[in-house]
Amino acid sequence: MFLMPHNSGDRTARVDASASDRDFQLALVVATSHVNRIVVSRIAANAGLKVVAGSPDDATSLLPEKSPGVIILDGGADDRECERLIESLAMCRRDAGRTAPFVILLSNTTATTAAPGNHPHSNAIDAIVAKPITPEKLQPLIQGLLDRVRG
Repeated sequence: MFLMPHNSGDRTARVDASASDRDFQLALVVATSHVNRIVVSRIAANAGLKVVAGSPDDATSLLPEKSPGVIILDGGADDRECERLIESLAMCRRDAGRTAPFVILLSNTTATTAAPGNHPHSNAIDAIVAKPITPEKLQPLIQGLLDRVRG
């Protein structure tokens, strides 16, 4: 099961012009698990994206250097592995007044996937995908987000 971005304002209708400094052909995959980084990176590559992958600690330095248009975060076993990064993304998005980069959270928590608007950082997350992650769940979501940019 995957959930499309939740509605808040006209965020789902278009991406604002301030997103133009983002590389929407580049995805940053962030996961503590090396295996999950590989699996998610391959899915993103099959969706047509170039991929940079790293741990949550690596992501802090990769974000300003690469300016990815899509960020895929693995929440880990308790959905908290990327919490500091999500908080940072939320502040950046709020301060810049924009919706890019697109942020996808891979979640183990059914409560979070059932009601993404109830996630504590819902203002920094565009979509939540329930684990286990498969190409059938993640690839169409990535392509849908990218269609919003192209459209």
